[in-house]
Amino acid sequence: MKIIDLSKPIQFNAGDPRFMQVRIKHKRHGAAKLFVWLLGLPRRLFPKDFVGWADDTIKKMGVHATTHIDAPWHYGPTSGGQPAQTIDETPLEKCIGPGVVLDVTHKADDDPITVADMETTLAKTGANIDENTIVLIRTGRDTLMGTKAFWTRGTGMSAAATEWLLDRGPTVMGIDQWGWDLPFRAQIARAKATSNDTLFWETHRVGQRRPFWHMEQLTNLGALPSHGFEVMVFPLKIVGASAAPARVVAVIR
Repeated sequence: MKIIDLSKPIQFNAGDPRFMQVRIKHKRHGAAKLFVWLLGLPRRLFPKDFVGWADDTIKKMGVHATTHIDAPWHYGPTSGGQPAQTIDETPLEKCIGPGVVLDVTHKADDDPITVADMETTLAKTGANIDENTIVLIRTGRDTLMGTKAFWTRGTGMSAAATEWLLDRGPTVMGIDQWGWDLPFRAQIARAKATSNDTLFWETHRVGQRRPFWHMEQLTNLGALPSHGFEVMVFPLKIVGASAAPARVVAVIR
């Protein structure tokens, strides 16, 4: 059995925009000794090998700041005419399933992934997808993680391509770039150029009509075969949240 980690390290990256930077305070072992003394244990009764315990505090981390999975609540208060589910309401059976990688590394920045791209890449894998499949979109933009370009460059799923996947059953999917849609810069430019008020965040907004969950900021998809592996997604159980950081792994047996 081989396990491949598909998750981004949770750490401070100076290249990240301020709104998605992570800050963690690492506390030294010895700091715990004062806490124990304040609790009432005399220093003479400290065990000879007691150096204290290490501790860490996440001082800042948005739920969308690192590898994470979005719940329908992220897209709007309702999904499919029903109250949208928050991340703690995600059915865990959806979080484990056979995986398929669709390779669209040929797509240029700002060029949306189309239905034709989905059909072509799926045919190349020889795989079948259904309601149990977890579909992973490989763009190759995980190489930009930790740089200032990460959130401004990439392709992105079109609304039509997302609908195409949903029509075939999968409701959990993921991508190895900053977001599921085109980068914000590209979305805004397209909307202005066409005077089309339906383009901004068009793929996320599919989730207002049809519930689905998608992961963003995956990595290492290039280490996977096109299919024949299992994906496991473990989001933090944050009550009422729109998303949660997740440890995502692939298991090849």
